[in-house]
Amino acid sequence: MGGASVEREVSLSSGRECAAALREAGYDAIELDAGPDLCARLSELSPDVAFNALHGRWGEDGCVQGLLEWMNIPYTHSGVLASALAMDKARSKQVFAAAGLPVADSLLADREAIEADHLMPPPYVVKPNNEGSSVGVCIVEEAANGPPALASDMPQTMMVEAFVPGRELTTTVMGTRALAVTDILTEGWYDYHAKYEQGGSRHVIPADLPDEIAETCLDYARRAHAALGCRGLSRTDFRWDEARGADGLILLETNTQPGMTPTSLSPEQAAHCGISFPELCAWIVEDASCDR
Repeated sequence: MGGASVEREVSLSSGRECAAALREAGYDAIELDAGPDLCARLSELSPDVAFNALHGRWGEDGCVQGLLEWMNIPYTHSGVLASALAMDKARSKQVFAAAGLPVADSLLADREAIEADHLMPPPYVVKPNNEGSSVGVCIVEEAANGPPALASDMPQTMMVEAFVPGRELTTTVMGTRALAVTDILTEGWYDYHAKYEQGGSRHVIPADLPDEIAETCLDYARRAHAALGCRGLSRTDFRWDEARGADGLILLETNTQPGMTPTSLSPEQAAHCGISFPELCAWIVEDASCDR
């Protein structure tokens, strides 16, 4: 839990909640804040399983998965390749498109080019290619006078993506089972504040959708999970433009390390299916392995 990414605080929250749930389920859970001494601490503790509650870079992009493979410690969630692919938005979109899944038009560009001119007609979205939790996301509105001015801490290469209007939907896959569809309601758009601050968003589960759209979300989430080679738990996010019907459902990204507090989206969907939070955490532990 924890780690050094910009999502550190979210990971600490996930880790604390998962550790408490695992103890409730009968496991001996030790909370380990992942720092530069991670390898030494893991050698010292010699755990049966590493429950990966890290979010963002180094914990969700294949790095810590490679370390755990090297140390032969069984671990949870997706393996090295699936984690690296899912964290890289451009490459994961190539995988989705090859699997016949609908994605928004996008391109990668240097920040100087993005700040110099519109690289596609507004509205569009500018975001880091390898961060999660909506970190650094900027929406350029249709009425924008010019290109965006990016924050100084943003990476040199960014993704520019066509804005998809409509509703924010998400589906969790647990193993090979797609659990449910949640409709995420916010006053604005689903940014970091809406995701993690009290009252920032409201989750409607099951989402009030036409059967065709709900079934398509479940199908797309399973196919995205399989196309990337995910293991354990994943969550796939969508936008749906109701005016376009089934053609308006666009896959945004797949998260291989979904938020793991009892009120996070994936645990909420598990609870909707009759799976308690301790039961979900126990399932994740029992699913752990190397060579994922």
